[in-house]
Amino acid sequence: MQKVTLKELGQLLGATIKGDTSLEITSVATLEDAAQGQLSFLANSKYRAQLEATQASAVLLSEKDAEFYQGNALIVGDPYVAFARVAQLLDTTPKQALGIHPSAQIDPSAIIGEGVAIGANAVIDAGVILGENVQVGPGCVIGQDSIIGSGSRLWANVTIYHDVHMGQNCLVQSGTVIGSDGFGYANERGNWIKIPQTGGVRIGNNVEIGACTSIDRGALSHTEIHNGVIIDNQVQIAHNVVIGQNTAMAGGSIIAGSATIGKYCIIGGGCAVAGHISIADGVHISGGTNVTSTIHEKGVYSSATIAMENKLWRRNTVRFRQLDELFNRVKLLEKSAKGDE
Repeated sequence: MQKVTLKELGQLLGATIKGDTSLEITSVATLEDAAQGQLSFLANSKYRAQLEATQASAVLLSEKDAEFYQGNALIVGDPYVAFARVAQLLDTTPKQALGIHPSAQIDPSAIIGEGVAIGANAVIDAGVILGENVQVGPGCVIGQDSIIGSGSRLWANVTIYHDVHMGQNCLVQSGTVIGSDGFGYANERGNWIKIPQTGGVRIGNNVEIGACTSIDRGALSHTEIHNGVIIDNQVQIAHNVVIGQNTAMAGGSIIAGSATIGKYCIIGGGCAVAGHISIADGVHISGGTNVTSTIHEKGVYSSATIAMENKLWRRNTVRFRQLDELFNRVKLLEKSAKGDE
């Protein structure tokens, strides 16, 4: 079990320490669930009442909340960010693989860096390059001429097709597929003619990709995921999509082909973005929103309706269908009114 003192945490976080600097912390927890030896945090002042009952050995607090807690504390600018940093320090997640398992199939032409670990039944194809300290979980497949940058980690059963380049310190969760064919077809009198997808996928540094996400390869040029992007589980990213630096995408979202997402965007769960459109830097899209045209300016955009009682929803649906008729009637009334003036 890893232990760290309050003094060491204070130095790590640049925090003001209140209380016993020699106190040892072994893990993190919520205010409600914390026990002795654990560090908790208060990120939202509306939960300040939980401070009185918490059993945490110490709490991360902002300066405005510090006066309401008499126990051991670390006073920081942003308690939630500080919590994330401490959680990383005390992380007990096991490695994806240890050493190179005898059952791994590694092509002789592959280049394997120092400290690489490859799990059972993984397949490393011809021309693959694995940088230093890459971890490849059991059952992963890395296709021909793909590159995985130093420090990147793949959990079990990740499939990387051919000509996929991934940067340093990336993390890919189980079941994800990167580099599968884009959905490209021509129609000849009702028959679908497949268009070979000859582009690749280019992924930057410090990118995290959730479980069972699909990222298609480009049709001619590459699909691009830039530095610092975080992608949740079960996201579909189609061919030739470009996602800008430090954008975040929540689960179940779908980005259609050749869409461009700017930097520092946040896309809520269950969103759908149409193909061949652009979204500006810094745009926030609420969960369940359908984006069908280009967004030119930073802001918050929403389209999904809220849940309501079924009977009310049915009535409103009927009224929605009548909007065009109602609009035309209003126009006629306005025209009539002007004629009477």
